[in-house]
Order: sequence, then C-alpha cells, then structure tokens
Amino acid sequence: METIVELKSVNAGYGDEVILKDANLVVKERDFIGVIGPNGGGKSTLVKVIVGLLKPISGKIRFHEGHDEPGHRCIIGYLPQINQFDKKFPISVLDVVLSGIADGRKPFKRFTNQEKQKAYEIMDQMGISKLSKKNIGELSGGQMQRVFLCRAIISQPKLLILDEPNTFVDNQFESDLYRTLNVLNEQMAIIMVSHDLGTVTSHVKTIACVNRELHYHRSNNITEAQLAAYNCPIQIIAHGDVPHTILKSHNHHH
Repeated sequence: METIVELKSVNAGYGDEVILKDANLVVKERDFIGVIGPNGGGKSTLVKVIVGLLKPISGKIRFHEGHDEPGHRCIIGYLPQINQFDKKFPISVLDVVLSGIADGRKPFKRFTNQEKQKAYEIMDQMGISKLSKKNIGELSGGQMQRVFLCRAIISQPKLLILDEPNTFVDNQFESDLYRTLNVLNEQMAIIMVSHDLGTVTSHVKTIACVNRELHYHRSNNITEAQLAAYNCPIQIIAHGDVPHTILKSHNHHH
C-alpha cells in the first residue's frame, strides 16, 4: 500500500505547552484509523497538525507524492466539529460544498457548470440536494454534517479526516455516515476522531490512542489492559441487545 502521510517524532502544542509528544504515525492507502483518547489529550491537536492548521514545534510531517508544501491540503478532506462553525455566516449549502474544491483558484473566480454539477451529484448522494439554496445556519446538526462531508470529499482527497463526526447529530445521520464511510474507504484513507470506542471498533481497521503520546494499535480489537498500557483512560462499551458500559470492579465501604 502506498503511504499518504507520515509523522516522525512530532511535538505540537500551543504557546509553551506541548500537547502532543513525540508522535509517530504512517497513514497508507485505504487505512481506516480510529483516534481515541481523553479530552485534552491531543486528539484535535493531531488532526490540526495533519491538516496543516497547526505547525509542529519539532519533528517532521511528510506528504508523499511530493505534497510537502502548504498546497498538500488538496490531498486531504477535512470534516471539522460542526460546533466550531459560525451559523450566522451568510453562505448557502451549495457554496459551502463548492468551497471544498482545492485547485488554487483565484479569489472570486466563478465555479464552472461542471463543478456545480459535481457538487449536486455529491449532495444528491447524501440526500441534501433539495437544501442547496438554503443558508447553512437554517440546517439541523445532521444536515450540517452532511453538507460538510460533501465539502470534504468533493475534491476526491487521498485522505479524509473526521473530528468527532457523531457529535450533535441525529441517529439517522450516524447510521448513514458509517455506511457512507465504508464505501468511501474503498477510494481513500480515513482518520476518524471519536469518543465512542464501541462505535469506533465496529467500523475502523486500526486504532490510535492519543493521551499526550500516540500509541498505534494495528487492530480494531482493543482490551482495557491495552488501554491501560497506553495510558488511555477510555471505558470499554459493550454493544449487544442492551448496550452497556463495562466498568472496573471496585469495593464499597459501608
């Protein structure tokens, strides 16, 4: 499998504080990596470094096929957390989707009919083509996620990165999302950040535990003992007829 992006001994953070320490990761074609870890552990920092929104303090990120410069973003599609988007910003659904076309176009250059047709085809696949003229702020959480997913994949990236895609959305979108991701994974690698380990392990191929340090697990099966070894305090959630959380045993003092 061809390597898409490689992180070598990457340290990253904000100001003088290092959040992500000595991170090493290789992402190859058709990988599907689930990123888990506690809040503040560095998951979003990892994403921002790969996408290019945050420059590493030290270490190296290599984008293969010669994409080592800032223009590498054309090989990455990014679905951010929707709670970070300003819903009051006056932009239509169609324009949001078209903004994902990364071709170095000049400001205010009109989109071609072919590009608009591509946008409508993708929106139709996501079931949102009827919303194309609506303002983005009028949509529900699930609808917004569909719009931003269209935006992320319209340029046919080599790598799709999703930051907590199942936050603030409806159950219908969540089930549709994972079916869509399974199809997209045949064409591109995927990195998905999630707080729901049970859901992640049902869909991803491998797991990266991030809690200041990054521990890569070459399987989607992971035990509490392994999580403890990775210093990754995440609960195991068992999915069955009645979903439940498995907690460590503890003594009661009366």
